[in-house]
Amino acid sequence: MTEESREPGFLAHYDGDVVAVAVRDLEPGSIEGGYLRGPASITLDVLHRIPLGHKLALVDLEAGQDVIEYGLRVGVTTEKIAKGSCVHIHNIRSARWQNSVA
Repeated sequence: MTEESREPGFLAHYDGDVVAVAVRDLEPGSIEGGYLRGPASITLDVLHRIPLGHKLALVDLEAGQDVIEYGLRVGVTTEKIAKGSCVHIHNIRSARWQNSVA
């Protein structure tokens, strides 16, 4: 096992969050991550490349669904997002500014 494979690929803040943050560039495949407050670890099949600092979906999300991070509603999905996919400005809107004109 390489050193990189022992380090988490992503971190979620709370059990119940629907997104986590990539702590390194992630390539497609089975990636282990962790929680700051919650279960010790989670393994997720990442569907495509996710850059460092971007969010990834921990569950399947429907269009119009709340995005929960830090245990709080931080955004709303603008389309369906599959578990293991990148969650970024192309498929969510800020919860604070969801009614603003794009």
